[in-house]
Amino acid sequence: MQMVFHMGVHGTDGDRLLKTLLNNRAALQKAGTEVVTPNRHRGLFDEALKSLNGGTATPEMEQIMLDAMLDSDDPSRVIMSTPTFMGAPGRAVGREGLYPQIGLRAAALSRLFPSAQTEFFVAIRNPAVLLTEVLGQFSGGGYDALMQGTDPLQLRWRPAIQRLLRATQGRRVVVWCHEDVPLIWPEVVRLVAALPPSAPLSGGILYMHELLGDAGVALLRDAMAGRDQMTVRQRRDLYARMLADHALPDTVDQPIDLPGWTQDMVDEVTRTYHADAAEIAVLPGVEFILP
Repeated sequence: MQMVFHMGVHGTDGDRLLKTLLNNRAALQKAGTEVVTPNRHRGLFDEALKSLNGGTATPEMEQIMLDAMLDSDDPSRVIMSTPTFMGAPGRAVGREGLYPQIGLRAAALSRLFPSAQTEFFVAIRNPAVLLTEVLGQFSGGGYDALMQGTDPLQLRWRPAIQRLLRATQGRRVVVWCHEDVPLIWPEVVRLVAALPPSAPLSGGILYMHELLGDAGVALLRDAMAGRDQMTVRQRRDLYARMLADHALPDTVDQPIDLPGWTQDMVDEVTRTYHADAAEIAVLPGVEFILP
C-alpha cells in the first residue's frame, strides 16, 4: 500500500488539492486510490503519535487506523492532504529557519504505517510571501513571536528540504514552487494521484480560474478548443500568455507588509529563494516539478 502525505506548506495550496482529488474520486476509486479527508485522520493520527511517543506502530495498530479512516477495502494508494501535517502556523519558523521540524514530522508519519510505501509532497514558497500568509493565520503574539529572533535572511528552503530528505530515508519526496502552480497544476494533481498524463482530470484549471475569472477562463477555453493534442509545454505556454494578458488585478502580485522589512530585504530574500529552488531541484532524492 502506498501512503501519500501532501504536507502543504501553510499559505500555499490550502484545500485546493483535496477538493480537486475529491472531484475525481470516482476515477481514483476505479484505480484503487482512496482520498482521506482530514476529519477522518486528524484526531486519529494525533492520538496515535502521542501514544507511540516516538515509536513505531505495530501491525495491529496499523490495521486499527486503516479500518477507522478508510471506506474501501485494501486500496493500493491512500492520499491525505493538509498543511496541519506541518503543525500549527507558528511552526513555520524556528531558530533553525523555516520548518525546523519538517523532518521529525515526516518521520513520525512514516512510523504510523511502517509496512506501507510512504511518499511526501511539499510546495515551497517565497519566504517573504509565506510569512505574510502565515502571520494572518498566527494567533501566538504577532510578528516578533512568530520569528523568534530569526534573521529574515536566514529563512532558507534548502536546509528544510535537506532535513526532510534525511528523515525520510530514501522515500519519495516531490517538491514544487507554489508560484509555478497555475502552470503545473495538472501535473501536480496527476503525480499525487498516480494518474497517467492522458487521464481526464476535473479541476485542472482551478488555479487559472482564480487568476483569470469567468471571462478569462472563457477566453482560455476558446483558445484550447480543438487543440486536444497539446503538449504540456504548449499548454503551459498558452497559460502563461493568458496570465500575462488577462490576469485579474491584484491576483498575481502580493504586497509584502512585514514589520521592519524594506524593499531591499524583500529583493534579497527573493533572490535567495530562487537560488534555493534551483539547488533543491537537483538534490539527490528530490523529484522537482519544473514549470
